[in-house]
Amino acid sequence: MPDRERRQPAPASGASLRAQLNQEQLITLRDLERFGWELKFVRRPPFMESIPVVFDPDRKAFAVIRPDGEIDTDPGFDIRA
Repeated sequence: MPDRERRQPAPASGASLRAQLNQEQLITLRDLERFGWELKFVRRPPFMESIPVVFDPDRKAFAVIRPDGEIDTDPGFDIRA
């Protein structure tokens, strides 16, 4: 039985993730980073704006940064653990 594909895509670098954010989102991200939050990935749903996803320092909560820079702690989707 052949092994399943084990390669995973390389995680995007912080600079490439930040390049996908607008100015308002970058300002909010910088403020969150002062409290230990981290930009983990950017969702790119088809035909919609990109959605940056940040995690708290304990990795127990996540939020998204809306295009206007607002933080949404209840974005309407779950993150798989």
